[in-house]
Amino acid sequence: MTPQTTGLQAPPHALARSRELTEPALRAAIGRLHPLPRRMAAFSLGWCEADGTPSTSPGGKGVRQALAVLAAEAVGAPGATAVPAAVAVELLHTFSLVHDDIMDGDERRRHRDSVWKAFGTGPAVLTGDALFALAVQVLAGSGSEHTGAAVRKLAGTLGDLVHGQADDLLFETRPWTGPDAVTLGEYEAMAARKTGALLGAATALGPVLAGAPPRLVDALSEAGLHLGLAFQAVDDLLGIWGDPLTTGKPVHSDLRRRKKTLPVLAAMVLDPAAARRLELLLGSDAPPGAAEAGRAAAVVEDAGGRTFTLEEARRHATAARAALSGVPLAEPAAAELVALSEYLLDRQV
Repeated sequence: MTPQTTGLQAPPHALARSRELTEPALRAAIGRLHPLPRRMAAFSLGWCEADGTPSTSPGGKGVRQALAVLAAEAVGAPGATAVPAAVAVELLHTFSLVHDDIMDGDERRRHRDSVWKAFGTGPAVLTGDALFALAVQVLAGSGSEHTGAAVRKLAGTLGDLVHGQADDLLFETRPWTGPDAVTLGEYEAMAARKTGALLGAATALGPVLAGAPPRLVDALSEAGLHLGLAFQAVDDLLGIWGDPLTTGKPVHSDLRRRKKTLPVLAAMVLDPAAARRLELLLGSDAPPGAAEAGRAAAVVEDAGGRTFTLEEARRHATAARAALSGVPLAEPAAAELVALSEYLLDRQV
């Protein structure tokens, strides 16, 4: 996808500006944790190495922080209004990554050991719990008269995350073909809860704290939901065809873990012969080796799974833009939201 950002500030500017605004509050929040989860949280955010020394590794982009700040500005509020929301969303996101890596057995995250691999499973579970509790505390202490509504939104988001993750885990136990196979509709519902809900919260919580009208909050939440679905589709592409230097994970990593992702499920629906071949390659008890994963990737691509997934990403990105254009939002923040969403989806696929 080619970003249409002519005349707009470069999206990295929005990321840097939002990070500069929110990082002091994020660091202050992390500093309130017990020393053990504090160091592990700092490690997960890319601030330090496992031994506590300052890190030179890049952390996350701060996407959700930027969405929260820009969404608040888009409803006419100062970006600072959204700082508690931005911090809470970043903490919730980090919590979800820490726990997801444990459940998925992922040993690498952002080109280095995942938290559980570096510190152990028990301490990592504890750190994830601490991050979620801290997210609620930060939002509850925002001082806004609309704090109650924001906390309810955050709690609903957590419920969606848990629901989506539970579905994702159950998908692993279901057959590849037959009446009990995972459908495309079931997969999208899972992704909407696991990924879409969090980005929907990122674009809604700042406006909620600012007391924005429900119509604007709903439109921004819908835009975030669609952006999350587009983002997940691109992640699914990267999980098969992404450059390990970019993803920090081995090539064909999702196939080697036999994950039922959108490109694979789409290929099986589009081409019954491909479905049979993929079941043979991915359906055994032993994980596929490099050669088998490479053959599976070729089958998925030849059957149209890669093209289908890219088209889904574009469709949801278009829906996100439509939600933003359907309500009166303040400039330049509204344009920066569009530019940032397109920039994030223009990854190596």
